[in-house]
Amino acid sequence: AATGGDVTIKNCIPKHLDSISAKLVEMGITVEELGDAIHIKCDKRPKHVNLKTMPYPGFPTDMHPQMAVLLSVAQGMSILTESIWDNRFQYVDELRKFGAIIRTEGRSALIEGVKNLNGAPVKCTDLRAGAAMVIAGLAAKGVTDISKIEYIDRGYENIEEKFKALGAKIERVDD
Repeated sequence: AATGGDVTIKNCIPKHLDSISAKLVEMGITVEELGDAIHIKCDKRPKHVNLKTMPYPGFPTDMHPQMAVLLSVAQGMSILTESIWDNRFQYVDELRKFGAIIRTEGRSALIEGVKNLNGAPVKCTDLRAGAAMVIAGLAAKGVTDISKIEYIDRGYENIEEKFKALGAKIERVDD
């Protein structure tokens, strides 16, 4: 959704994703459940939303950083409140390097959507933040260089190959 894509995710249980799907739909993104698959399509700039992480079946804290990327390119001001993890906002300084406008206040982040993110050199601060940096880099105009990718490798096997299969321009390079 952050890149304006059209993707079908197979071999999943769409009902387990209801809290995420509901927020995507609220943002104006098309979400279709297809048995053991889910289809996501975003062909216009998403609308702002407010969300709060909660234990399952609420919005998952593990999707917080990735959702912050999407909110960074949405129209208007969104509020993202973290109710589970104390240090989840460690990635915010890195996302600001892309041009994201984010202000943190305690357990909440106020995110003013921008039309475009811009490529930047960034680093991963943890596993989920690493995924967010990849998404932001793919959504951004220009080149993004992500360091400290051992966090990404720990949780996402062959991530660059999976994104390449979706049409992304992404490659792993040696330092």
